[in-house]
Amino acid sequence: MAEGTFSTLEVDASPETLYDVAADVAAYPEWASGVKEVEVLNVDAEGRVDRARFVLEGFVKEIEYVLKYHHDRPKLLSWVAEESDDLRMLEGSYQFGPAEGGGTEVVYTLTVEPKFIIPGFIRRQAEKQIVTTALRGLRKRVAGGG
Repeated sequence: MAEGTFSTLEVDASPETLYDVAADVAAYPEWASGVKEVEVLNVDAEGRVDRARFVLEGFVKEIEYVLKYHHDRPKLLSWVAEESDDLRMLEGSYQFGPAEGGGTEVVYTLTVEPKFIIPGFIRRQAEKQIVTTALRGLRKRVAGGG
C-alpha cells in the first residue's frame, strides 16, 4: 500500500460548518486550488454527494477521476477513487473534532498512487502541497474569503 500524507489545522468554526463546506464538492472549483471542474454524478437519499467526477490541473496534464464518498456528519468526510486512467489509487478524508483551545481541529489525509511514473519523493511533496493547500482553502472558505 502507498504511503499517505496528513496535516492538521485548527479552524475557528464548528465541525458542522466545516463539514458542510467540505461536503459541498460542487463548489470546490471556487476555492480548492487546482480543481478545474467537478460534476456531481449521484447523490444519496439525504441529498449528499455520493459520487463526483473531478478534473484537476496537473503538473504536466489534466488528471480526471471519479470519487465515491462516505459521510459521517459532522465527524468525517472520506472518499476513494472509483475509476481513473491516471490514478491507481486515491483515497482521503477530512476529520473534524474539538480543538483544545476551542474551534475545530481538521485532519486531512491523502494517499495518491498515480499510474504514470513519478519518483516517490516528488509524489510525497505533491501530496503535502495538496493537503496544505486544501486545509488553507477550507479555512478561508469557512471564514467567507473563498
